[in-house]
Amino acid sequence: MRDLKKQELAVIEAVARRFSPTWGKETDLPGACIKVDGKRVAVDIAMLKRHTTDKGDGAKPRLRFDKVATRLMERLRANLGEAVPDGMTVVVTITAPIRLASKTAAVLERKMQTLLGRRLAGQDEKDTVHGNHVRIRLLRNGWKQTPKMIGFVHNSDTDPLLLLNMTRELLELLSAETGRQRRRLVSKRADERWLVATSARGSSCLETYRYIYSQLRLVTDFKKILMAFGDGRAEALTE
Repeated sequence: MRDLKKQELAVIEAVARRFSPTWGKETDLPGACIKVDGKRVAVDIAMLKRHTTDKGDGAKPRLRFDKVATRLMERLRANLGEAVPDGMTVVVTITAPIRLASKTAAVLERKMQTLLGRRLAGQDEKDTVHGNHVRIRLLRNGWKQTPKMIGFVHNSDTDPLLLLNMTRELLELLSAETGRQRRRLVSKRADERWLVATSARGSSCLETYRYIYSQLRLVTDFKKILMAFGDGRAEALTE
């Protein structure tokens, strides 16, 4: 195995602490290798391209999953599914509480349709709809399997730019790594291959990353996908 760089070594150590494997230099496996329950696991390490916000990234994102929030997002996904082109994802953030859910959804649908008509990927649409602050961003990624829409209902003290940037970062990284994995010859000596996405952010963002990942629904051959954070913690994106 090639010599690990300092940053890669820190990531492997974080994964080792979490899953209690023995790990070492395996010359017959590409990249980093660990052993978990007697299995040889080849570990790919990828760094998130961090996009910061004006407010900083220190505060923990606080999302809402009450019935009103959940039904609003379900309606938007159902009504916008056919309007969003393959390879594009609409990301929307809305502050809670949502008091006029039906009227808010109708306005958001019109706004999203207008943005999709322009197809201006990467630009944010900001507005206030029935007292709720809204941001909408179109992401173009080129992968047909990615979701048409990802939505967040969040507390007012959560920075919506942080949610939009985290979604963009994770979507870009996982799409790229999935594509590279399909073109890569995997060593037959490895029983499994894991992907570790590293983030300079703290592990307080773990639940938000898990929610984003659950919405992406990317088909991958990685047995496990993990996050390694700047505070030294490593956790799986799926529980």
